[in-house]
Amino acid sequence: MTADAKPKRVRADAERSSARIIEAAEQVLAVDPNATLEQIADAAGLTRITVHRRFSSRQALLEALNERFNERYLLALEQARVKTAPPLVALHRLTEIIFEFKLSHRSALVRFADPQTGGAVLAQGVVDGLDLLFSRLRAAESITAADPSWCRQVYVALLCEVERLPPQAPIEEGRAAEVGARTDLLTRTVLGALGGDCEALHR
Repeated sequence: MTADAKPKRVRADAERSSARIIEAAEQVLAVDPNATLEQIADAAGLTRITVHRRFSSRQALLEALNERFNERYLLALEQARVKTAPPLVALHRLTEIIFEFKLSHRSALVRFADPQTGGAVLAQGVVDGLDLLFSRLRAAESITAADPSWCRQVYVALLCEVERLPPQAPIEEGRAAEVGARTDLLTRTVLGALGGDCEALHR
């Protein structure tokens, strides 16, 4: 093995370990937000020392999880085409994408990422994307609320509440029906709260 190859392999091993830790942390903390680093290490199949080598503290791990949360939100905003799609369509699609992920991964990032506020810290790119969406909804007269930052806060708060609700569709109908039911509930509720026409979604 060459001198250059060894550092590359070490970096690759470190990246794989970090990914395993983050995946394990997301699963463990979704069940128990107070889980210890030892419990996360066990779930990842790694030693506590390895976890501490990658993340110096529990807070550092939570910050890494928060970063992953924001990456998913940014991707969802891109996939929903919040800049170009009709704003009502973009709102519905964004909400659908978020619930598709949450129900398949049972992620609790939105609940535990920031212990001070009880929710995730949104990256500026996510804030800008959501504010743009609500500004476009206002311009299209789909809502009457004028402050996009207020609209964003209402959306995120209601998203958390709808996520916590018991199943909204019969279990036998599957996850797609559950995603649809929660998406419809959230978008209707948000539009109603922001002075919009709930029925406009289905016109």
